Amino acid sequence: MKDQYDIIVIGAGPGGSIAAKTAAEKGLSVLMIEKRQEIGDPVRCAEGVSKVWLRKHIEPDHRWICADVKGSRIFSPDGSMIEMAEEIAGGEVGYVLERKLFDRALACESAKAGADIMVKTRATGLIIEDGFVKGVKLMHLGEEKQIRSKVVIGADGIESKVGRWAGIDTSLKPRDIETCAQFLMSGTAIDQNYCYFYLGNEIAPSGYIWVFPKGQGLANVGIGILGSKSGKKHAIDYLKEFVGKKYPDAKILEIDVGGVPVSGSIERTIANGLMLVGDAARQSDPITGGGIINAMEAGKMAGEVAFEAISKNDVSTATLGLYEKKWRHKIGMDIDNSLIVKDIFVDFSDKEIDSLAHSLEDVNFSSMSLLDLLYALFKANKKLLWDLRVLFKNVVKYELDFER
Repeated sequence: MKDQYDIIVIGAGPGGSIAAKTAAEKGLSVLMIEKRQEIGDPVRCAEGVSKVWLRKHIEPDHRWICADVKGSRIFSPDGSMIEMAEEIAGGEVGYVLERKLFDRALACESAKAGADIMVKTRATGLIIEDGFVKGVKLMHLGEEKQIRSKVVIGADGIESKVGRWAGIDTSLKPRDIETCAQFLMSGTAIDQNYCYFYLGNEIAPSGYIWVFPKGQGLANVGIGILGSKSGKKHAIDYLKEFVGKKYPDAKILEIDVGGVPVSGSIERTIANGLMLVGDAARQSDPITGGGIINAMEAGKMAGEVAFEAISKNDVSTATLGLYEKKWRHKIGMDIDNSLIVKDIFVDFSDKEIDSLAHSLEDVNFSSMSLLDLLYALFKANKKLLWDLRVLFKNVVKYELDFER
């Protein structure tokens, strides 16, 4: 470990590792720190990811792929099922990962590219001089250190303090957080070719339950509910009730709990000498809570912009603003559109959810665009057309631009 680096990355999740790898491959000196003693553990994720988007960043490896699914099955409160092919089922359907191995593989890629890595190392503050972030104060194995850098990339998750230390408002209201719990279970006997989603305010208020295959008869069974709905009854209580009824003979092998930001885009994700990526930047999908791909996309962009800024010897927000523009252009629109949908659907009654499900029962999802899906939904619920009018305009504009 040196006293000075070009870049310090805080957090060794997918976003942090891709940022570190990208910068190191361009010849920058990079240090990535992780507060836990093991990268990828504990798992706070359903572990599903799109195959197409994943391949943009790393070649799939059977060692960290548990299941290769072909679609999703979504159940409304009355049990009506909608089956979607993998291609349109969302960014969390495709491969089901073993995150403990996947995250370590990504970190290993960054190390091969030349990045230094320190685990069990906690950031305790930022070095700020003349309005610029100049490095990180940290605690490593009980020893306090200060390491200077030209750029700091904060990839430290939902509980991120990095942005706040730099004066960025990353605060979250209860309605902006999904509180989650997940069991790794054996004996569910689910079809390992599908990811399952269960909707309904009785089982998962303003959220959903997921069942993702993990191979060898295992499955991730989890739940996410809005923090504003978590009172005396917590997410794990709802999950226990669901499992008790749905899989009474299945066994729990592991329990994970955590939170996911579903706030949509925050006002800014940069400061002088600093960028935020992933959950720290609130870049997860507000509907599903999925964030692996968005974090990796943002991490790559952050690494590229850091290289450009350091090459110009200008790490001010004027130059780092390119990162802001790039990620908002590439993934920001999807995040904002998802927030519109989330804010409408969290207030839907079970009867309204069932009505929408029934309207889609005869739809062929093997060849449907998002625009087709919106038309089908609007046909069943005219009020939805008004509530989602902004989304409708955005999608129409996007598809027209794409066709041109």
